[in-house]
Amino acid sequence: MSPRLFLFIALVAIGSAAGASAITWIIVQPQAAPVSGSGTAAANSSSDEEQRRHREEFFGGNSGRDIRGGQEMKPRW
Repeated sequence: MSPRLFLFIALVAIGSAAGASAITWIIVQPQAAPVSGSGTAAANSSSDEEQRRHREEFFGGNSGRDIRGGQEMKPRW
């Protein structure tokens, strides 16, 4: 067997092993653990209520707050 053929076969074997290892790792890698407080099914109803109230205040605005007393934005033209 010539040295070039032996080297070629060795490189092909190493490349195949690396590719198979990468594919196996992608398929078999463990799933990420759920982050605490990320809205998973384990969250209780009090935190759901708290999140709903926070979302309403953020998007709905506070009706008791005066928003006209601040500086008005002027157009750039």
